[in-house]
Amino acid sequence: MTGETNKICPECNGEKKIAGTCVCDMEWRGSQKDDEWDDCQCTKEEICPGCQGTGSVPG
Repeated sequence: MTGETNKICPECNGEKKIAGTCVCDMEWRGSQKDDEWDDCQCTKEEICPGCQGTGSVPG
């Protein structure tokens, strides 16, 4: 054993990825899908930059 311990990444709480967020607003139009407008703008899920997707950081 090397004595190195890891702790849960505080940025993603050990989930390895950060969930995307959605903002919905009837005042502005988001994106058009076929003939319908979607009033929500969403960001995609991304790999946690704090732990590079491992879920833990050196502690």
